[in-house]
Amino acid sequence: MKFKLYILFFLLTTSLFAQKVTTSIDSTKKKIGAEFKLTLKASVNKTDKVVFPKAQNFGALEVIESYKIDTIKSNDKYELIKKYGLTQFDSGKYTIPRIQILINGKPSFSDSLKVEVADVKVDTLKQKMYEIKDVIPVESSSDWWKYLLGILLLVGLGFLAFWLFKKYYKKPEKIEEIVYKTPIEKATSLLQQLERKELIQRGEIKSYYSELTDIARTYIEEEIHIPAMESTTSELIVSLRNVAKSKKLKLSKEILENLEKVLQQADLVKFAKVKPLDFEIEEDKKRITSTIVTIHKAIPELVEEKDELEEWNEEQKQKALAKKASEQKIKRIKNAVFITVLVLALAVGITSAIKGFDFVKDFVLGNETKELVEGEWVLSEYGNPGVILETPKVLKRIDAKKSLPRESYAILKEMQLFEYGALNQKLFIGVSTIKFKDTTDIKFETVLDGITKNWEKLGAQNMLFKQEEFNTGKGVKGVKAYGTMTVFDKEEDESEKMYYEILLFKQDGGLQQIIVAQREGDEYGEKIGKRIINSAELKQAQ
Repeated sequence: MKFKLYILFFLLTTSLFAQKVTTSIDSTKKKIGAEFKLTLKASVNKTDKVVFPKAQNFGALEVIESYKIDTIKSNDKYELIKKYGLTQFDSGKYTIPRIQILINGKPSFSDSLKVEVADVKVDTLKQKMYEIKDVIPVESSSDWWKYLLGILLLVGLGFLAFWLFKKYYKKPEKIEEIVYKTPIEKATSLLQQLERKELIQRGEIKSYYSELTDIARTYIEEEIHIPAMESTTSELIVSLRNVAKSKKLKLSKEILENLEKVLQQADLVKFAKVKPLDFEIEEDKKRITSTIVTIHKAIPELVEEKDELEEWNEEQKQKALAKKASEQKIKRIKNAVFITVLVLALAVGITSAIKGFDFVKDFVLGNETKELVEGEWVLSEYGNPGVILETPKVLKRIDAKKSLPRESYAILKEMQLFEYGALNQKLFIGVSTIKFKDTTDIKFETVLDGITKNWEKLGAQNMLFKQEEFNTGKGVKGVKAYGTMTVFDKEEDESEKMYYEILLFKQDGGLQQIIVAQREGDEYGEKIGKRIINSAELKQAQ
């Protein structure tokens, strides 16, 4: 009985803790760097929450790919399939450890697996071996002069900007207090400013009376020269009476009494917190204004005698100062121009010494042919049979009928014409393919003679050329003619000497020609011409 209970307990525990996660791998042996595909399958209910690990390594194997989870429904169960791509770059035998998967927060573990990473065999008998090559020195960049030129320009411009800033920059002037010519002007202006503050409307009566009496006291102190700001009301009135007697100022008793009333009222407002009525405040303002005006009228006006010599001296002094300021300004401008020219001259001089003056001229003014050489070239096919050519720009198709006389139409079956530039410009490229209606014996000498006569009609003179055989890279035979001529340039309004090359080919009962012309002595034009001629190739006619 006891044994049966043990068996029953074992079966129950086995069913309760049955393995929910299964493990498999696509291969247990692979070469170095190959991918092992590890598959974990979890059989769960619909409501179960499963979390697969996010790791970079499983044991000694590196996780190179974590694939998306696949879900398969089986009856009332769901099978979640998670795959990992593993690899190892050292040969040997490794163990993929048990991997923890969380199901509803509880851990479940996969089975551990053993894998082998095999070394890659190299058959040295069949594999061709090579000697170790020497270190190839890297050519230094040839653009260092650009950085030097840029640094010099930046230093020069920075110095110039600093110098101009130092000369012309003025610190913002401090806001100075308004200077009044006379005490009465000051008092009148301050009274107007006091009204604009609207202290009465805001209920600041104390501040209003304080500023009102300060304006009156300041005026009396500056105009009559008595210590009005430091005196009490009674002391100030006594001082005014004494000054009026001594200087015989016409100050009535009423004026002094009005001033005394306002000052006393201000003392009550400031110290006794008395609040006057609006009409009383208005009356006090009128009394102060009347007092100031009366005192001003009572003081005799002094008329200053003008010194004509002093005025003339002052005028001459101002003229001298203005002239000096103008001269200093001109001098500063000259210095700035001089420094700028000096910096540019230094930069041009250094670059000219290193790269040559023509290079500096091209850098500053630009060079059309230089830009074409350094730009992106185009390999295209033109005409029929196709003329394959590499050019700095795509050639433009030209209407052949406009460039040929009408009598030529009768003998031509087909003509295609492509050009870039013009004969009287820095660079001219022309490609044409011609097919005749009837079998024609094409003689290159006749064709060249026709080309030269046509160019003479366009203004070319002093044409000289040599002729020799020419073979393309694929062995198509033709003739090459090259030489010089003088062409009038309408843009520059002068004659230019041109170097030209003409390639002529006979295929499929027709004529194919390539023309390249550039200014003689133009190194970039020469590079363009050589590159075009060297790239010339013809499609073999069927």
